[in-house]
Amino acid sequence: MAVDRERVAALVRELLEAIGEDPDRPGLRQTPARVADSYAEFFSGVDQDAGAPLQHTISVTRGPAPDTLPSGAVMVRDIAFRSMCEHHLLPFRGRAHVAYLPGEEVVGLGALPKVIDVLAARPQVQERLGEQVADAIASALDARGVLVVLDATHECVTMRGGRQLDASTVTIAARGAYAEPSARSELVALIGARG
Repeated sequence: MAVDRERVAALVRELLEAIGEDPDRPGLRQTPARVADSYAEFFSGVDQDAGAPLQHTISVTRGPAPDTLPSGAVMVRDIAFRSMCEHHLLPFRGRAHVAYLPGEEVVGLGALPKVIDVLAARPQVQERLGEQVADAIASALDARGVLVVLDATHECVTMRGGRQLDASTVTIAARGAYAEPSARSELVALIGARG
């Protein structure tokens, strides 16, 4: 189900009235429609299948380069993402680092950011987002291990309450061979390494 833009716009208009504003004043006249359009984008992943970007896999033994089998992890780091905190409906954004230890199948590198985009485009909490990304990759690929590290700033922390402007939150979700911290230490070191 797509976001009901008309209903969102009507509710935003009501919200503006509830905070004591005049939704008909020139600066706010288009705000309900703008918020509805934004929410349609921010929450576009609600009914999407996060595994869909991972459906086209490449066999490492029968694929285009069977003589170059991966012997270690495949990692895409510094994937920019943004989401909306389900507790306050305020944005959080950051970087995702995703690694998996391939089995027989690999996936195009561009598929990993797409999985994050789908899952982040829902009301979320960072902890669940990382777990969902790890689950999607683990279930769609025959990966022997999956590691997802998210580092994000949350406007519910930076803009309200204690207003910790420089605070960021780091979460780790691991599956299979990377479930043990010692097994993922090399990958965690690579996340911070810059050439």
